[in-house]
Amino acid sequence: MDIKDESQDESNGFDRFQRELIRRHLADVRAQPDNFEYWEKLVRACEQLDGGINRNSHPWAIEMVRSVYNRFLRKYPLLFGYWKKYAKLEFIIGGTECAELVYERGCASVTNSVDLWMEYCSFKMETCHDAEIVRELFERAADHVGIDFLSHPFWDKWLEYEERLENADKILAILKRVTRIPMHQYARYYKDLRTLAVDRPLQELVPAVELTRYRLEIEAECQAFGLPPKVDLELERDLRAKIAARFYAAFQACEADTNSRWAFEAGIKRPYFHVTELDHAQLATWRKYLDFQEAQGDYAKTVFLYNRCLVSCACYDEFWFRYVRWIGAQKDKEEEVRHIYIRAAQLVPVTRPGIRLQFAYFEESCGRVDIARAIYKAILRKLPESVETTTSWANLERRQIGVEAAVAVYKARIDSTGVDPFAKAALVTEWATLLWKAQGSVVGARRVYQEHEERYADSRQFWQRYMQFEMEQPISSEDHEFHVSLRLMEIIDQILTKSRLSPWIKQEFTQMYMNYVQQRRDKAAMKEFISLDRDIPQSVSRLTRAKFRKDINGLPVGGLDEATRVRAEKRYYNFYELHRDPDPNAEGPAPFY
Repeated sequence: MDIKDESQDESNGFDRFQRELIRRHLADVRAQPDNFEYWEKLVRACEQLDGGINRNSHPWAIEMVRSVYNRFLRKYPLLFGYWKKYAKLEFIIGGTECAELVYERGCASVTNSVDLWMEYCSFKMETCHDAEIVRELFERAADHVGIDFLSHPFWDKWLEYEERLENADKILAILKRVTRIPMHQYARYYKDLRTLAVDRPLQELVPAVELTRYRLEIEAECQAFGLPPKVDLELERDLRAKIAARFYAAFQACEADTNSRWAFEAGIKRPYFHVTELDHAQLATWRKYLDFQEAQGDYAKTVFLYNRCLVSCACYDEFWFRYVRWIGAQKDKEEEVRHIYIRAAQLVPVTRPGIRLQFAYFEESCGRVDIARAIYKAILRKLPESVETTTSWANLERRQIGVEAAVAVYKARIDSTGVDPFAKAALVTEWATLLWKAQGSVVGARRVYQEHEERYADSRQFWQRYMQFEMEQPISSEDHEFHVSLRLMEIIDQILTKSRLSPWIKQEFTQMYMNYVQQRRDKAAMKEFISLDRDIPQSVSRLTRAKFRKDINGLPVGGLDEATRVRAEKRYYNFYELHRDPDPNAEGPAPFY
Protein backbone atom coordinates (compact mmCIF):
# COMPACT_ATOMS: atom_id res chain seq x y z
CA MET A 1 0.00 0.00 0.00
CA ASP A 2 1.41 3.37 -1.04
CA ILE A 3 -0.23 5.54 1.62
CA LYS A 4 2.43 7.74 3.12
CA ASP A 5 3.65 6.34 6.43
CA GLU A 6 2.60 8.42 9.40
CA SER A 7 5.90 7.76 11.18
CA GLN A 8 8.07 9.68 8.70
CA ASP A 9 9.99 12.79 9.73
CA GLU A 10 7.43 15.14 8.14
CA SER A 11 5.05 14.39 11.04
CA ASN A 12 7.44 15.89 13.60
CA GLY A 13 5.75 18.68 15.49
CA PHE A 14 2.27 17.41 14.71
CA ASP A 15 -0.21 16.46 17.43
CA ARG A 16 0.78 13.07 18.82
CA PHE A 17 -2.78 11.95 19.60
CA GLN A 18 -3.94 12.61 16.02
CA ARG A 19 -0.90 10.83 14.60
CA GLU A 20 -1.67 7.79 16.76
CA LEU A 21 -5.30 7.82 15.62
CA ILE A 22 -4.26 7.85 11.96
CA ARG A 23 -1.73 5.11 12.64
CA ARG A 24 -4.47 2.86 14.04
CA HIS A 25 -6.77 3.51 11.09
CA LEU A 26 -3.93 2.83 8.65
CA ALA A 27 -3.17 -0.45 10.39
CA ASP A 28 -6.82 -1.49 10.08
CA VAL A 29 -6.87 -0.71 6.35
CA ARG A 30 -3.60 -2.51 5.72
CA ALA A 31 -4.83 -5.57 7.59
CA GLN A 32 -8.18 -5.62 5.75
CA PRO A 33 -7.85 -3.59 2.53
CA ASP A 34 -11.30 -4.70 1.30
CA ASN A 35 -13.11 -3.45 4.39
CA PHE A 36 -14.99 -0.37 3.18
CA GLU A 37 -15.89 0.83 6.68
CA TYR A 38 -12.21 0.97 7.64
CA TRP A 39 -11.51 3.13 4.59
CA GLU A 40 -14.34 5.49 5.44
CA LYS A 41 -13.08 5.89 9.00
CA LEU A 42 -9.57 6.60 7.71
CA VAL A 43 -10.81 9.24 5.26
CA ARG A 44 -12.93 10.96 7.91
CA ALA A 45 -10.05 10.95 10.38
CA CYS A 46 -7.74 12.54 7.80
CA GLU A 47 -10.29 15.23 6.93
CA GLN A 48 -10.49 16.19 10.62
CA LEU A 49 -6.74 16.47 11.10
CA ASP A 50 -5.51 19.77 12.49
CA GLY A 51 -9.07 20.82 13.34
CA GLY A 52 -10.17 20.42 9.72
CA ILE A 53 -7.84 20.48 6.72
CA ASN A 54 -7.20 23.89 5.12
CA ARG A 55 -4.37 25.58 3.24
CA ASN A 56 -2.72 26.55 6.56
CA SER A 57 -2.73 22.99 7.96
CA HIS A 58 0.48 21.17 8.87
CA PRO A 59 2.26 19.91 5.70
CA TRP A 60 2.16 16.35 7.01
CA ALA A 61 -1.62 16.51 7.49
CA ILE A 62 -2.13 17.85 3.96
CA GLU A 63 0.12 15.17 2.48
CA MET A 64 -1.65 12.47 4.48
CA VAL A 65 -5.17 13.43 3.43
CA ARG A 66 -4.11 13.61 -0.22
CA SER A 67 -2.37 10.25 -0.02
CA VAL A 68 -5.39 8.59 1.59
CA TYR A 69 -7.89 10.09 -0.85
CA ASN A 70 -5.78 9.08 -3.85
CA ARG A 71 -5.43 5.49 -2.64
CA PHE A 72 -9.07 5.25 -1.61
CA LEU A 73 -10.34 6.50 -4.98
CA ARG A 74 -7.99 4.23 -6.90
CA LYS A 75 -9.58 1.33 -5.08
CA TYR A 76 -13.15 2.66 -5.37
CA PRO A 77 -13.13 4.95 -8.43
CA LEU A 78 -16.92 4.94 -8.89
CA LEU A 79 -17.70 6.76 -5.63
CA PHE A 80 -18.76 10.08 -7.16
CA GLY A 81 -19.57 11.60 -3.76
CA TYR A 82 -15.98 11.20 -2.59
CA TRP A 83 -14.65 12.73 -5.81
CA LYS A 84 -16.81 15.77 -5.05
CA LYS A 85 -15.54 15.93 -1.48
CA TYR A 86 -11.93 15.56 -2.59
CA ALA A 87 -12.29 18.29 -5.22
CA LYS A 88 -13.77 20.69 -2.67
CA LEU A 89 -10.97 19.85 -0.26
CA GLU A 90 -8.33 20.48 -2.93
CA PHE A 91 -9.95 23.82 -3.71
CA ILE A 92 -9.46 24.78 -0.06
CA ILE A 93 -5.89 23.44 0.05
CA GLY A 94 -4.46 24.20 -3.36
CA GLY A 95 -6.91 26.41 -5.21
CA THR A 96 -8.69 26.24 -8.55
CA GLU A 97 -6.16 24.26 -10.57
CA CYS A 98 -5.80 21.52 -7.95
CA ALA A 99 -9.56 21.16 -7.67
CA GLU A 100 -9.95 21.05 -11.44
CA LEU A 101 -7.46 18.20 -11.70
CA VAL A 102 -9.51 16.20 -9.20
CA TYR A 103 -12.74 16.91 -11.08
CA GLU A 104 -11.10 15.75 -14.31
CA ARG A 105 -9.89 12.55 -12.68
CA GLY A 106 -13.28 11.92 -11.14
CA CYS A 107 -15.22 12.48 -14.36
CA ALA A 108 -12.80 10.19 -16.19
CA SER A 109 -13.35 7.50 -13.56
CA VAL A 110 -17.15 7.64 -13.39
CA THR A 111 -17.98 9.18 -16.75
CA ASN A 112 -21.75 8.89 -16.48
CA SER A 113 -22.32 10.53 -13.11
CA VAL A 114 -24.83 13.35 -13.64
CA ASP A 115 -24.15 14.62 -10.14
CA LEU A 116 -20.37 14.81 -10.57
CA TRP A 117 -20.49 16.48 -13.99
CA MET A 118 -23.05 18.99 -12.69
CA GLU A 119 -20.81 19.75 -9.72
CA TYR A 120 -17.83 20.24 -12.04
CA CYS A 121 -19.84 22.57 -14.28
CA SER A 122 -21.03 24.56 -11.25
CA PHE A 123 -17.42 24.88 -10.11
CA LYS A 124 -16.40 26.09 -13.57
CA MET A 125 -19.24 28.62 -13.65
CA GLU A 126 -17.95 30.20 -10.44
CA THR A 127 -14.21 30.09 -11.16
CA CYS A 128 -13.93 30.75 -14.91
CA HIS A 129 -14.91 34.02 -16.60
CA ASP A 130 -14.51 32.77 -20.18
CA ALA A 131 -17.99 31.75 -21.34
CA GLU A 132 -16.70 29.64 -24.23
CA ILE A 133 -14.53 27.54 -21.91
CA VAL A 134 -17.50 26.98 -19.61
CA ARG A 135 -19.69 26.01 -22.57
CA GLU A 136 -17.06 23.57 -23.77
CA LEU A 137 -17.26 21.84 -20.40
CA PHE A 138 -21.05 21.74 -20.56
CA GLU A 139 -20.79 20.17 -24.03
CA ARG A 140 -18.38 17.54 -22.75
CA ALA A 141 -20.73 16.79 -19.90
CA ALA A 142 -23.69 16.55 -22.28
CA ASP A 143 -21.81 13.97 -24.33
CA HIS A 144 -21.41 11.81 -21.22
CA VAL A 145 -24.63 12.34 -19.25
CA GLY A 146 -26.99 14.31 -21.47
CA ILE A 147 -29.24 11.37 -22.33
CA ASP A 148 -29.49 10.03 -18.79
CA PHE A 149 -33.11 9.60 -17.72
CA LEU A 150 -32.38 11.71 -14.63
CA SER A 151 -30.16 14.29 -16.32
CA HIS A 152 -32.55 17.22 -15.77
CA PRO A 153 -30.41 18.74 -12.94
CA PHE A 154 -27.52 19.00 -15.39
CA TRP A 155 -29.64 20.62 -18.12
CA ASP A 156 -31.14 22.98 -15.53
CA LYS A 157 -27.64 24.02 -14.53
CA TRP A 158 -26.71 24.80 -18.15
CA LEU A 159 -29.94 26.75 -18.66
CA GLU A 160 -29.22 28.65 -15.45
CA TYR A 161 -25.80 29.64 -16.80
CA GLU A 162 -27.17 30.90 -20.11
CA GLU A 163 -29.96 32.79 -18.31
CA ARG A 164 -27.33 34.44 -16.15
CA LEU A 165 -25.64 35.65 -19.34
CA GLU A 166 -29.03 36.54 -20.89
CA ASN A 167 -28.36 34.43 -23.98
CA ALA A 168 -31.87 33.66 -25.18
CA ASP A 169 -30.60 32.08 -28.40
CA LYS A 170 -28.45 29.63 -26.41
CA ILE A 171 -31.37 28.82 -24.12
CA LEU A 172 -33.55 28.11 -27.14
CA ALA A 173 -30.91 25.80 -28.64
CA ILE A 174 -30.63 23.86 -25.37
CA LEU A 175 -34.41 23.49 -25.06
CA LYS A 176 -34.74 22.26 -28.65
CA ARG A 177 -32.07 19.70 -27.89
CA VAL A 178 -33.39 18.51 -24.55
CA THR A 179 -37.03 18.12 -25.63
CA ARG A 180 -35.97 15.21 -27.83
CA ILE A 181 -34.40 13.26 -24.96
CA PRO A 182 -36.56 10.77 -23.02
CA MET A 183 -36.17 11.83 -19.40
CA HIS A 184 -38.04 12.36 -16.17
CA GLN A 185 -38.76 16.09 -16.71
CA TYR A 186 -39.39 16.01 -20.48
CA ALA A 187 -42.80 17.80 -20.34
CA ARG A 188 -41.45 20.79 -18.41
CA TYR A 189 -38.84 21.50 -21.06
CA TYR A 190 -41.42 21.31 -23.85
CA LYS A 191 -43.57 23.87 -22.03
CA ASP A 192 -40.56 26.19 -21.69
CA LEU A 193 -39.74 25.74 -25.37
CA ARG A 194 -43.25 26.70 -26.47
CA THR A 195 -43.19 29.78 -24.27
CA LEU A 196 -39.79 30.95 -25.50
CA ALA A 197 -40.41 30.15 -29.18
CA VAL A 198 -43.25 32.68 -29.41
CA ASP A 199 -40.87 35.66 -29.36
CA ARG A 200 -37.80 34.24 -31.07
CA PRO A 201 -36.92 34.89 -34.72
CA LEU A 202 -37.95 32.15 -37.13
CA GLN A 203 -34.33 31.65 -38.15
CA GLU A 204 -33.52 30.49 -34.60
CA LEU A 205 -36.37 28.00 -34.42
CA VAL A 206 -35.53 25.71 -37.35
CA PRO A 207 -32.69 25.33 -39.87
CA ALA A 208 -32.81 27.55 -42.96
CA VAL A 209 -33.44 24.58 -45.25
CA GLU A 210 -36.47 23.56 -43.24
CA LEU A 211 -37.79 27.11 -43.12
CA THR A 212 -37.55 27.33 -46.90
CA ARG A 213 -39.42 24.05 -47.25
CA TYR A 214 -42.24 25.35 -45.03
CA ARG A 215 -42.51 28.52 -47.17
CA LEU A 216 -42.77 26.44 -50.32
CA GLU A 217 -45.46 24.29 -48.74
CA ILE A 218 -47.51 27.38 -47.81
CA GLU A 219 -47.14 28.80 -51.33
CA ALA A 220 -48.22 25.48 -52.82
CA GLU A 221 -51.27 25.40 -50.55
CA CYS A 222 -52.29 28.91 -51.66
CA GLN A 223 -51.92 27.98 -55.32
CA ALA A 224 -53.92 24.79 -54.83
CA PHE A 225 -56.86 26.78 -53.45
CA GLY A 226 -56.45 29.67 -55.89
CA LEU A 227 -55.52 32.11 -53.14
CA PRO A 228 -53.20 35.09 -53.53
CA PRO A 229 -49.75 34.96 -51.87
CA LYS A 230 -49.87 35.70 -48.17
CA VAL A 231 -48.61 38.92 -46.71
CA ASP A 232 -45.62 38.79 -44.36
CA LEU A 233 -47.65 38.76 -41.16
CA GLU A 234 -49.87 35.90 -42.34
CA LEU A 235 -46.88 34.02 -43.71
CA GLU A 236 -45.05 34.28 -40.38
CA ARG A 237 -48.17 33.11 -38.53
CA ASP A 238 -48.44 30.02 -40.75
CA LEU A 239 -44.72 29.33 -40.50
CA ARG A 240 -44.90 29.45 -36.72
CA ALA A 241 -47.85 27.07 -36.80
CA LYS A 242 -45.84 24.56 -38.84
CA ILE A 243 -42.85 24.93 -36.53
CA ALA A 244 -45.10 24.44 -33.50
CA ALA A 245 -46.50 21.29 -35.12
CA ARG A 246 -42.96 20.08 -35.67
CA PHE A 247 -42.08 20.68 -32.01
CA TYR A 248 -45.25 18.92 -30.89
CA ALA A 249 -44.48 15.86 -33.05
CA ALA A 250 -41.03 15.68 -31.48
CA PHE A 251 -42.62 16.03 -28.04
CA GLN A 252 -45.03 13.16 -28.74
CA ALA A 253 -42.18 10.90 -29.86
CA CYS A 254 -40.20 11.84 -26.75
CA GLU A 255 -43.24 11.21 -24.56
CA ALA A 256 -43.74 7.74 -26.03
CA ASP A 257 -40.06 6.89 -25.57
CA THR A 258 -40.13 8.19 -21.99
CA ASN A 259 -43.24 6.19 -21.10
CA SER A 260 -41.70 3.01 -22.52
CA ARG A 261 -38.78 3.41 -20.08
CA TRP A 262 -40.66 4.64 -17.05
CA ALA A 263 -41.30 1.24 -15.43
CA PHE A 264 -37.65 0.23 -15.83
CA GLU A 265 -36.39 3.49 -14.37
CA ALA A 266 -38.82 3.24 -11.46
CA GLY A 267 -37.39 -0.19 -10.61
CA ILE A 268 -33.83 1.15 -10.29
CA LYS A 269 -33.61 2.19 -6.65
CA ARG A 270 -29.81 2.56 -6.48
CA PRO A 271 -28.40 3.98 -9.72
CA TYR A 272 -25.03 4.75 -8.13
CA PHE A 273 -22.18 2.48 -7.01
CA HIS A 274 -21.81 1.03 -3.55
CA VAL A 275 -19.94 -1.94 -2.13
CA THR A 276 -23.10 -3.44 -0.61
CA GLU A 277 -25.28 -5.90 -2.48
CA LEU A 278 -28.28 -4.96 -4.61
CA ASP A 279 -31.52 -6.86 -4.22
CA HIS A 280 -32.62 -9.42 -6.80
CA ALA A 281 -35.48 -7.21 -7.99
CA GLN A 282 -33.13 -4.44 -9.12
CA LEU A 283 -30.88 -6.88 -10.97
CA ALA A 284 -33.96 -8.28 -12.71
CA THR A 285 -34.94 -4.73 -13.70
CA TRP A 286 -31.52 -4.11 -15.23
CA ARG A 287 -31.71 -7.36 -17.20
CA LYS A 288 -35.13 -6.48 -18.61
CA TYR A 289 -34.09 -2.90 -19.33
CA LEU A 290 -31.04 -4.07 -21.26
CA ASP A 291 -33.18 -6.56 -23.19
CA PHE A 292 -35.52 -3.70 -24.11
CA GLN A 293 -32.74 -1.34 -25.17
CA GLU A 294 -30.91 -3.93 -27.24
CA ALA A 295 -34.15 -4.64 -29.10
CA GLN A 296 -34.41 -0.93 -30.05
CA GLY A 297 -31.29 -1.24 -32.19
CA ASP A 298 -29.80 2.11 -31.11
CA TYR A 299 -26.09 1.50 -30.55
CA ALA A 300 -25.30 4.74 -28.69
CA LYS A 301 -28.24 4.43 -26.29
CA THR A 302 -27.45 0.78 -25.63
CA VAL A 303 -23.83 1.56 -24.80
CA PHE A 304 -24.97 4.37 -22.50
CA LEU A 305 -27.40 2.09 -20.65
CA TYR A 306 -24.76 -0.61 -20.23
CA ASN A 307 -22.39 1.95 -18.76
CA ARG A 308 -25.07 3.12 -16.34
CA CYS A 309 -25.72 -0.49 -15.36
CA LEU A 310 -22.04 -1.15 -14.81
CA VAL A 311 -21.85 1.61 -12.23
CA SER A 312 -24.77 0.37 -10.19
CA CYS A 313 -23.91 -3.32 -10.77
CA ALA A 314 -20.12 -3.02 -10.98
CA CYS A 315 -19.54 -5.92 -8.59
CA TYR A 316 -21.81 -8.31 -10.50
CA ASP A 317 -19.68 -9.90 -13.20
CA GLU A 318 -22.71 -11.23 -15.10
CA PHE A 319 -23.25 -7.72 -16.53
CA TRP A 320 -19.61 -7.39 -17.56
CA PHE A 321 -19.86 -10.70 -19.40
CA ARG A 322 -23.10 -9.60 -21.02
CA TYR A 323 -21.63 -6.28 -22.15
CA VAL A 324 -18.50 -7.76 -23.76
CA ARG A 325 -20.63 -10.33 -25.56
CA TRP A 326 -22.98 -7.68 -26.89
CA ILE A 327 -20.15 -5.35 -27.97
CA GLY A 328 -18.21 -8.29 -29.38
CA ALA A 329 -21.16 -9.14 -31.61
CA GLN A 330 -20.90 -5.69 -33.26
CA LYS A 331 -18.57 -5.15 -36.19
CA ASP A 332 -14.95 -4.05 -35.65
CA LYS A 333 -15.19 -3.56 -31.89
CA GLU A 334 -12.05 -5.35 -30.68
CA GLU A 335 -10.62 -2.30 -28.91
CA GLU A 336 -13.96 -1.52 -27.30
CA VAL A 337 -14.14 -5.08 -25.94
CA ARG A 338 -10.60 -4.80 -24.62
CA HIS A 339 -11.43 -1.54 -22.86
CA ILE A 340 -14.43 -3.15 -21.16
CA TYR A 341 -12.27 -6.01 -19.89
CA ILE A 342 -9.72 -3.54 -18.52
CA ARG A 343 -12.45 -1.65 -16.65
CA ALA A 344 -13.86 -4.91 -15.29
CA ALA A 345 -10.43 -6.00 -14.07
CA GLN A 346 -10.16 -2.74 -12.12
CA LEU A 347 -13.55 -3.11 -10.44
CA VAL A 348 -14.43 -6.80 -9.98
CA PRO A 349 -12.51 -8.27 -7.02
CA VAL A 350 -9.72 -10.63 -8.04
CA THR A 351 -11.20 -13.23 -5.69
CA ARG A 352 -13.73 -13.76 -8.49
CA PRO A 353 -11.30 -14.25 -11.39
CA GLY A 354 -13.85 -15.29 -14.03
CA ILE A 355 -13.90 -12.00 -15.94
CA ARG A 356 -10.09 -11.78 -15.89
CA LEU A 357 -9.80 -15.32 -17.23
CA GLN A 358 -12.20 -14.40 -20.02
CA PHE A 359 -9.99 -11.38 -20.71
CA ALA A 360 -7.01 -13.71 -21.11
CA TYR A 361 -8.99 -15.98 -23.45
CA PHE A 362 -9.96 -12.93 -25.50
CA GLU A 363 -6.38 -11.69 -25.78
CA GLU A 364 -5.16 -15.12 -26.84
CA SER A 365 -7.89 -15.25 -29.48
CA CYS A 366 -6.57 -11.92 -30.79
CA GLY A 367 -3.03 -13.32 -31.02
CA ARG A 368 -1.75 -11.37 -27.99
CA VAL A 369 -0.39 -14.44 -26.20
CA ASP A 370 2.07 -12.51 -24.03
CA ILE A 371 -0.76 -10.33 -22.71
CA ALA A 372 -2.85 -13.40 -21.90
CA ARG A 373 0.09 -14.97 -20.10
CA ALA A 374 0.65 -11.76 -18.13
CA ILE A 375 -3.00 -11.75 -17.04
CA TYR A 376 -2.69 -15.27 -15.63
CA LYS A 377 0.46 -14.34 -13.75
CA ALA A 378 -1.17 -11.21 -12.34
CA ILE A 379 -4.15 -13.22 -11.05
CA LEU A 380 -1.88 -15.79 -9.42
CA ARG A 381 0.13 -13.12 -7.63
CA LYS A 382 -3.05 -12.10 -5.82
CA LEU A 383 -4.80 -15.47 -5.81
CA PRO A 384 -2.09 -18.17 -5.79
CA GLU A 385 -4.54 -20.97 -4.92
CA SER A 386 -6.68 -20.44 -8.06
CA VAL A 387 -6.62 -23.85 -9.72
CA GLU A 388 -8.66 -22.66 -12.70
CA THR A 389 -6.17 -19.88 -13.42
CA THR A 390 -3.20 -22.24 -13.36
CA THR A 391 -5.07 -24.74 -15.54
CA SER A 392 -5.98 -22.00 -18.03
CA TRP A 393 -2.36 -20.85 -18.15
CA ALA A 394 -1.09 -24.41 -18.61
CA ASN A 395 -3.51 -24.97 -21.47
CA LEU A 396 -2.39 -21.76 -23.12
CA GLU A 397 1.17 -23.12 -23.07
CA ARG A 398 -0.08 -26.47 -24.41
CA ARG A 399 -1.82 -24.77 -27.33
CA GLN A 400 1.02 -22.38 -28.10
CA ILE A 401 4.10 -24.52 -27.37
CA GLY A 402 3.24 -28.08 -26.36
CA VAL A 403 2.45 -30.48 -23.54
CA GLU A 404 5.87 -30.19 -21.92
CA ALA A 405 5.44 -26.43 -21.53
CA ALA A 406 2.08 -27.01 -19.88
CA VAL A 407 3.58 -29.59 -17.52
CA ALA A 408 6.26 -27.05 -16.60
CA VAL A 409 3.55 -24.62 -15.47
CA TYR A 410 1.96 -27.27 -13.25
CA LYS A 411 5.29 -28.30 -11.76
CA ALA A 412 6.26 -24.71 -11.02
CA ARG A 413 2.99 -24.02 -9.21
CA ILE A 414 3.14 -27.31 -7.28
CA ASP A 415 6.69 -26.52 -6.18
CA SER A 416 5.74 -22.97 -5.15
CA THR A 417 5.73 -22.24 -1.43
CA GLY A 418 2.85 -19.79 -1.71
CA VAL A 419 0.24 -22.27 -2.95
CA ASP A 420 -2.16 -24.06 -0.60
CA PRO A 421 -1.34 -27.82 -0.35
CA PHE A 422 -4.89 -28.80 -1.27
CA ALA A 423 -4.80 -26.55 -4.32
CA LYS A 424 -1.55 -28.33 -5.22
CA ALA A 425 -3.38 -31.65 -4.96
CA ALA A 426 -5.95 -30.39 -7.46
CA LEU A 427 -3.13 -29.24 -9.76
CA VAL A 428 -1.62 -32.74 -9.65
CA THR A 429 -4.92 -34.13 -10.95
CA GLU A 430 -4.92 -31.54 -13.76
CA TRP A 431 -1.35 -32.52 -14.64
CA ALA A 432 -2.31 -36.19 -14.80
CA THR A 433 -5.40 -35.40 -16.87
CA LEU A 434 -3.25 -33.42 -19.29
CA LEU A 435 -0.94 -36.40 -19.85
CA TRP A 436 -3.91 -38.73 -20.24
CA LYS A 437 -6.13 -36.61 -22.49
CA ALA A 438 -3.68 -34.47 -24.45
CA GLN A 439 -0.78 -36.90 -24.76
CA GLY A 440 -2.66 -40.19 -24.59
CA SER A 441 -0.35 -41.46 -21.86
CA VAL A 442 -2.34 -43.56 -19.40
CA VAL A 443 0.88 -44.86 -17.87
CA GLY A 444 2.27 -41.36 -17.41
CA ALA A 445 -0.94 -40.11 -15.81
CA ARG A 446 -1.09 -43.09 -13.44
CA ARG A 447 2.52 -42.52 -12.45
CA VAL A 448 1.73 -38.92 -11.51
CA TYR A 449 -1.14 -40.08 -9.29
CA GLN A 450 0.91 -42.82 -7.66
CA GLU A 451 3.87 -40.56 -6.94
CA HIS A 452 1.66 -38.06 -5.11
CA GLU A 453 -0.90 -40.25 -3.33
CA GLU A 454 0.87 -40.15 0.03
CA ARG A 455 1.57 -36.43 -0.05
CA TYR A 456 -2.05 -35.56 -0.84
CA ALA A 457 -3.82 -38.37 0.97
CA ASP A 458 -6.13 -35.89 2.72
CA SER A 459 -7.40 -34.28 -0.48
CA ARG A 460 -10.91 -35.18 -1.60
CA GLN A 461 -10.27 -33.73 -5.06
CA PHE A 462 -7.16 -35.88 -5.53
CA TRP A 463 -8.91 -39.18 -4.74
CA GLN A 464 -12.03 -38.33 -6.68
CA ARG A 465 -10.13 -37.54 -9.87
CA TYR A 466 -7.84 -40.55 -9.36
CA MET A 467 -10.80 -42.91 -9.07
CA GLN A 468 -12.54 -41.35 -12.07
CA PHE A 469 -9.37 -41.80 -14.09
CA GLU A 470 -9.16 -45.51 -13.29
CA MET A 471 -12.88 -46.12 -13.77
CA GLU A 472 -12.80 -44.54 -17.23
CA GLN A 473 -10.12 -46.91 -18.53
CA PRO A 474 -11.54 -49.24 -21.20
CA ILE A 475 -11.96 -52.94 -20.33
CA SER A 476 -10.81 -55.15 -23.21
CA SER A 477 -10.39 -58.54 -21.48
CA GLU A 478 -11.02 -60.38 -18.22
CA ASP A 479 -7.40 -59.87 -17.24
CA HIS A 480 -7.65 -56.15 -17.84
CA GLU A 481 -10.90 -56.01 -15.88
CA PHE A 482 -9.20 -57.73 -12.97
CA HIS A 483 -6.36 -55.21 -12.97
CA VAL A 484 -8.74 -52.22 -13.10
CA SER A 485 -10.70 -53.59 -10.15
CA LEU A 486 -7.50 -54.30 -8.27
CA ARG A 487 -6.25 -50.76 -8.76
CA LEU A 488 -9.58 -49.34 -7.63
CA MET A 489 -9.58 -51.50 -4.50
CA GLU A 490 -6.05 -50.32 -3.75
CA ILE A 491 -7.25 -46.72 -3.99
CA ILE A 492 -10.20 -47.45 -1.70
CA ASP A 493 -7.84 -49.06 0.79
CA GLN A 494 -5.58 -45.99 0.71
CA ILE A 495 -8.56 -43.70 1.29
CA LEU A 496 -9.85 -45.78 4.20
CA THR A 497 -6.53 -46.29 5.94
CA LYS A 498 -4.33 -43.28 5.12
CA SER A 499 -6.69 -40.41 4.48
CA ARG A 500 -8.07 -38.23 7.28
CA LEU A 501 -11.15 -37.22 5.32
CA SER A 502 -14.54 -37.29 7.02
CA PRO A 503 -16.24 -40.70 7.23
CA TRP A 504 -19.10 -39.61 4.97
CA ILE A 505 -16.60 -38.56 2.30
CA LYS A 506 -14.96 -41.98 2.52
CA GLN A 507 -18.41 -43.51 2.24
CA GLU A 508 -18.92 -41.55 -1.00
CA PHE A 509 -15.79 -43.09 -2.49
CA THR A 510 -16.78 -46.62 -1.53
CA GLN A 511 -20.18 -45.99 -3.08
CA MET A 512 -18.47 -44.84 -6.27
CA TYR A 513 -16.65 -48.16 -6.45
CA MET A 514 -19.80 -50.14 -5.70
CA ASN A 515 -21.57 -48.33 -8.54
CA TYR A 516 -18.66 -49.22 -10.80
CA VAL A 517 -18.94 -52.88 -9.83
CA GLN A 518 -22.65 -52.86 -10.55
CA GLN A 519 -22.43 -51.03 -13.88
CA ARG A 520 -19.14 -52.21 -15.40
CA ARG A 521 -18.27 -55.66 -14.05
CA ASP A 522 -19.25 -59.10 -15.39
CA LYS A 523 -21.79 -61.71 -14.21
CA ALA A 524 -19.82 -62.38 -11.00
CA ALA A 525 -20.07 -58.73 -10.02
CA MET A 526 -23.04 -58.99 -7.68
CA LYS A 527 -21.24 -61.37 -5.34
CA GLU A 528 -18.56 -58.75 -4.90
CA PHE A 529 -21.22 -56.06 -4.56
CA ILE A 530 -22.95 -57.88 -1.68
CA SER A 531 -19.60 -58.53 -0.02
CA LEU A 532 -18.64 -54.87 -0.28
CA ASP A 533 -22.03 -53.80 0.99
CA ARG A 534 -21.48 -55.95 4.08
CA ASP A 535 -17.82 -55.26 4.82
CA ILE A 536 -17.06 -51.67 3.82
CA PRO A 537 -19.60 -49.90 6.08
CA GLN A 538 -18.12 -51.78 9.03
CA SER A 539 -14.64 -50.62 8.03
CA VAL A 540 -15.80 -47.02 7.75
CA SER A 541 -17.61 -47.25 11.09
CA ARG A 542 -14.53 -48.68 12.77
CA LEU A 543 -12.36 -45.94 11.30
CA THR A 544 -14.88 -43.33 12.41
CA ARG A 545 -14.70 -44.48 16.01
CA ALA A 546 -10.92 -44.40 15.80
CA LYS A 547 -10.98 -40.91 14.34
CA PHE A 548 -13.01 -39.49 17.20
CA ARG A 549 -10.86 -40.98 19.98
CA LYS A 550 -9.69 -38.32 22.38
CA ASP A 551 -6.28 -37.98 23.94
CA ILE A 552 -5.74 -37.23 27.65
CA ASN A 553 -6.36 -33.54 26.94
CA GLY A 554 -9.66 -34.24 25.20
CA LEU A 555 -8.33 -33.45 21.69
CA PRO A 556 -9.05 -35.67 18.67
CA VAL A 557 -6.36 -38.17 17.76
CA GLY A 558 -5.09 -38.13 14.18
CA GLY A 559 -7.88 -35.96 12.75
CA LEU A 560 -7.90 -32.69 10.83
CA ASP A 561 -8.80 -29.43 12.51
CA GLU A 562 -11.98 -27.82 11.18
CA ALA A 563 -10.32 -25.20 8.98
CA THR A 564 -8.02 -27.78 7.38
CA ARG A 565 -10.88 -30.24 6.93
CA VAL A 566 -12.91 -27.65 5.01
CA ARG A 567 -9.98 -27.05 2.65
CA ALA A 568 -9.27 -30.77 2.32
CA GLU A 569 -12.85 -31.61 1.35
CA LYS A 570 -13.39 -28.61 -0.91
CA ARG A 571 -14.53 -29.27 -4.46
CA TYR A 572 -12.85 -27.24 -7.18
CA TYR A 573 -15.10 -25.83 -9.89
CA ASN A 574 -14.46 -23.80 -12.99
CA PHE A 575 -16.25 -20.49 -13.40
CA TYR A 576 -18.79 -21.69 -15.96
CA GLU A 577 -19.81 -24.59 -13.75
CA LEU A 578 -21.07 -22.12 -11.16
CA HIS A 579 -22.22 -19.32 -13.47
CA ARG A 580 -25.86 -20.24 -13.98
CA ASP A 581 -28.83 -18.28 -15.23
CA PRO A 582 -30.36 -16.11 -12.48
CA ASP A 583 -33.41 -17.33 -10.62
CA PRO A 584 -36.35 -15.12 -11.71
CA ASN A 585 -38.15 -15.79 -8.42
CA ALA A 586 -35.24 -14.92 -6.11
CA GLU A 587 -35.84 -12.27 -3.46
CA GLY A 588 -33.74 -10.26 -1.02
CA PRO A 589 -30.07 -9.23 -1.40
CA ALA A 590 -28.30 -10.77 -4.40
CA PRO A 591 -24.84 -12.18 -3.55
CA PHE A 592 -21.99 -11.06 -5.77
CA TYR A 593 -21.16 -14.69 -6.61
